[in-house]
Amino acid sequence: MKKSLLAVALLGAFAGVAHAQTAVQIYGTVDAGVTKRTDQTLAIGKRANNTLGFKGTEDLGNGLKALFQLEIRYEPDTGTIEQGAGGVQRPLFQGQSRVGLQGDFGMVRLGRGLTAFQESSTAFEPWHGLPTPAGFQTDLQVAGYTSDPLGYAGNSTNRFSNAIFYNSPEVMGFQLNTTVGMKEAFGAAYTGRGTTLLPQYPVGTEASVLPYSITGTYKNGPAAMMIANERNAVEHRLWSIAGSVMAMPDLKLMASYQRQNMDHTKPVNPITKAWILGANYTMGPGKVLAGYGQKSPDGLAKVRQASLGYEYSLSKRTYVYADLSNKKGLPVTVPATPGSINTYSLGVNHAF
Repeated sequence: MKKSLLAVALLGAFAGVAHAQTAVQIYGTVDAGVTKRTDQTLAIGKRANNTLGFKGTEDLGNGLKALFQLEIRYEPDTGTIEQGAGGVQRPLFQGQSRVGLQGDFGMVRLGRGLTAFQESSTAFEPWHGLPTPAGFQTDLQVAGYTSDPLGYAGNSTNRFSNAIFYNSPEVMGFQLNTTVGMKEAFGAAYTGRGTTLLPQYPVGTEASVLPYSITGTYKNGPAAMMIANERNAVEHRLWSIAGSVMAMPDLKLMASYQRQNMDHTKPVNPITKAWILGANYTMGPGKVLAGYGQKSPDGLAKVRQASLGYEYSLSKRTYVYADLSNKKGLPVTVPATPGSINTYSLGVNHAF
């Protein structure tokens, strides 16, 4: 009898400890496919970011929660940590590393993650912000803008490190999202115009200004809108307006316009404008993705892109896809890059 009472007491004690612990979720994505580009050989590529993440919450009482999220990004064809331009290996938690609090006031987080603009804008792009060449987010939807010009070499350009993130509660469909970065930099050199002619950034070991990103979003039934403004650490500025509507239960139409101003570092031709039109049409387990966009840098040829894609869901977590894209107006480089590039890809995406 005494042993039974002791067992019940121990079980109750462990149950209390388990209840107090953070609820942790392990999640991720594995995406791989074959890709063929006009000027390149057939290769194993990816349509989406491949991730391994850990996120959790803890109920602190009175409607207050603690939360965290860590996200690793990797290359599916080699198993290595995700690489940036020139094959430079990116940080371990490249996707994000944030901790914060959530309550009636909204959500506040500290660390590294997508800026308010970069995160909000993916809802108005037909490939949902995926880095596939068929998508528009990594180039046209940001008008060639980079959120992190002073980051590590090869780092992704759509995140702030050393930043504070705030998302307000949603009130009558409206929400305010802000990101403020610190002046911390990593010693990366960037030619600027902070003095008489063209000095280098950062100034000493810091950026010259606090980078920030602000979006206001609105959702009302089938319609959604976004307005955004962002300034990076070398004082390039971007503003954007976007909207979408469910024209039919299975048809989503979307559009966005972006304008980047680099007048603080470029004495001539500092403005770049871009716009995108897109659509998603769902047919049972299948979905058609389509888009057309144009980027107009001052003093350079316009870049035009047309893309078409198809997804077929095999389950709630797995789909196969096919994408094709044509991009015209790219500058010719060495080794020679043709002015018009076609990209074809076929692959599978699995989420866990």
